[in-house]
Amino acid sequence: MTVNIQPPIHNQLEYFIEQAACAPAIVTAVVHPVSHNSLVGAIEAANKGLITPILIGPSAKIQAAADEEELDISTYEIIDVEHSHAAAEKACELARQACVQTLMKGDLGSSELISAIINKQIGLRTERRLSHVFVFDVPNYHKPLIITDGAINVTPSLNDKRDIIQNAIDFSHSLGVSSPKVAILAAVEKVKPNMPSTIDAACLCKMAERGQITGGILDGPLAFDNAISQQAALDKHICSDVSGDADILLAPDLEAANMIAKQLIYLANAKSAGLALGARVPIILTSRAETPLGRLASCALASYMARHTLSS
Repeated sequence: MTVNIQPPIHNQLEYFIEQAACAPAIVTAVVHPVSHNSLVGAIEAANKGLITPILIGPSAKIQAAADEEELDISTYEIIDVEHSHAAAEKACELARQACVQTLMKGDLGSSELISAIINKQIGLRTERRLSHVFVFDVPNYHKPLIITDGAINVTPSLNDKRDIIQNAIDFSHSLGVSSPKVAILAAVEKVKPNMPSTIDAACLCKMAERGQITGGILDGPLAFDNAISQQAALDKHICSDVSGDADILLAPDLEAANMIAKQLIYLANAKSAGLALGARVPIILTSRAETPLGRLASCALASYMARHTLSS
């Protein structure tokens, strides 16, 4: 797959889709696609050449959803299981057997799918903690912006944050960013003993110096303004290689990351996609209310990650 480190500004997600469509489609286990969005999203991604879907769930419900949308799914493999929990387990089994390259969430809760993925006996756990990345095309930012973790880890520990950062760095490598810049966010840019997020930021930067986090450039604590604006950093006399040029923003917890993500979407007209990382395969973990662009872009990003993992 040909990768341009700097996709066109403000058409970044569309660019990822175009590039991923030039590569062979990745085989994808679509888990419980029994609703409009979950089934149509998978078929649209297949029509774009991004995925080859294997539809897993109650076959009668899948067919009923297809009939309602007037979709022809006769050319796709359907694995009939009784319910959503069994569909999640079957998808994990296919991934363990290397029959699929990624999983895609259908009409089931994220927690139900993640429970199957992290199951010690039947899941897809690795030594790395599972985490989520949002990838944003923000109109007034000069490159794709990754925010983590706004969907899985509620109050991550220091070691959790190490894994979350490493997952995001490895993902950035798959997009062609050789040394992504990571801004570790807090409310202030100085280490404060009574603000745990600032202490974690300082520890994570030292861990990177000691080789416990590799492949990126870390700085923190940084407030949001001096993470994304070099001028704001200069005004506060902060000398940083990350300020104003961050590729990745690590939020102190899920609530902060989720709020930042939704503010960018609803107040800054940002376009977004998302993946869960840290399992044996990338997980397309989109909301059931995700836009068509977000679903397609998430499939494209999974393609980048899956192929990068195979080539590593």
